[in-house]
Amino acid sequence: MASTLEARDVDRIATLARLDLTPDERARFAAQLTDVLQYVEQISEIDTTGVVATSHPLWAEAAWRNDQPQPSLPTADALSNAPDANREAGLFRVPKVIGA
Repeated sequence: MASTLEARDVDRIATLARLDLTPDERARFAAQLTDVLQYVEQISEIDTTGVVATSHPLWAEAAWRNDQPQPSLPTADALSNAPDANREAGLFRVPKVIGA
């Protein structure tokens, strides 16, 4: 792995992230990203032989409960606090967010 980034590397990353960088930002990010890569290189040198793979840093039993069917909240109760509900249709009305 390369331990230093060049300007063209930063430009490619900026393009992928759809960022417009000034020359000062490009230089600063090149230095910061190089530091990150060097740290990752240090971490990858650690011998992890015999270390059990984990998905979480703390050992814990699953805290899930068994599903137990229960009656749902009545529609009228669910809509009672909605600021702009269509109670006749049993629907919540929300602001348009797609194509707005």
